[in-house]
Amino acid sequence: QVQLVESGGGLVQAGGSLRLSCAASGRTFSRYAMGWFRQAPGKEREIVAVCNWSGGTTYYGDSVKGRFTISRDNAKNTVYLQMNNLKPEDTAIYYCAAKTSDWSGAYRSPDEYDLWGQGTQVTVSS
Repeated sequence: QVQLVESGGGLVQAGGSLRLSCAASGRTFSRYAMGWFRQAPGKEREIVAVCNWSGGTTYYGDSVKGRFTISRDNAKNTVYLQMNNLKPEDTAIYYCAAKTSDWSGAYRSPDEYDLWGQGTQVTVSS
């Protein structure tokens, strides 16, 4: 059973940076498209950043473009989310997700992903 475990969340002041990590168990990580999504209280889950198997194709939500970067290290079975210039509206639970049935694209809808981590809280103070 493949599992995803996020880490790196926490409390940061506006303008600061955090790097989230998502470690996957199993030997087929490089065959998964991966993504980061977030959900704030009272809001729907929304896309943050997604990438294909190599990290060569990426897509970002409009609110994070130019501030966040998704990357992956297939040798370490890990996907990262570097978050810079954080804003209070970035406060949410951040989830890592994998699309285990396909790896070629950067899929934008959370409904495309079949494997999810437990989430990590990011809180940005003003």
